[in-house]
Amino acid sequence: MSTKSIPHVGLIAGGGDLPVHVAQAVAETDSMLTIVEVESDSPPGRFTGSLRMPLSSFGKLLKLFTKSKVTHVCLAGTVGRPDFSTFKPDFAAMRYLPGTLNAARQGDDVLLRHVMGIFEQKGFEIIAPQALCARLLLADGPLGTLTMSEGHRADAQRAMEVAELIGRSDIGQGAVVVDGVVLAVEAQEGTDAMLERVAGLPAALRGTASDRQGVLAKRLKPGQDQRVDLPTLGPRTVELAAIAGLAGIIADAGEAFVIDRVQTAALADKFGLFVIGLPKRPVRDLD
Repeated sequence: MSTKSIPHVGLIAGGGDLPVHVAQAVAETDSMLTIVEVESDSPPGRFTGSLRMPLSSFGKLLKLFTKSKVTHVCLAGTVGRPDFSTFKPDFAAMRYLPGTLNAARQGDDVLLRHVMGIFEQKGFEIIAPQALCARLLLADGPLGTLTMSEGHRADAQRAMEVAELIGRSDIGQGAVVVDGVVLAVEAQEGTDAMLERVAGLPAALRGTASDRQGVLAKRLKPGQDQRVDLPTLGPRTVELAAIAGLAGIIADAGEAFVIDRVQTAALADKFGLFVIGLPKRPVRDLD
């Protein structure tokens, strides 16, 4: 889709740096931009002229986008699952609460599809962050100067298989494998917390700075709607993987974001890690 055909983008900004890059990309076009920051997840001060709202003000958000004549809605950044036991939606959002609760019980992917469906029912078109900021996508091949050795290929294979397995159950997008052993899988805590858990394991189970072992794999959940929640890598991912003693990070090329590409590549080279985009193919055929 050409940005010339997008009159007005409504950006719902969660945590992380992705929303900032998306906003910058839209600002470089002729499209209008309205930014609403999710109050619990988006750090204040990142955007000029944005509005901050809690998730409970969903009805107010819909009214704002309608009044502002937003045509396309983009959801970017991490958003924590709300505590529905204390959730107090505004009056206009009350009608959507039963369906939202039911979707939330079925997993994050179902919940996101439900939320996007509400916007579409209101006449908005959902647009993926990568449609606005394709330059962030992980390319095929090494990001830095290091490549995957034969000694790490089996771990890479296993990590991709496990990431796909947990994705089928809508659990998470990432897995860490060292010497064929699954050390961690990503759930609600996210990739950073998962890597911190790996770093806390005994050194005998994982690699070290002088003897790096194991691979972090991140990939889309099978059947996941690609308009939201693509796997994301960045400098912090590399730093935490290095602390955990890992040898590298892999993801499917074109299906993961790289935040601050130059810095991410530089850190990977500094710590001696490979970061690689793999051609999308069956997980049992990485050669």
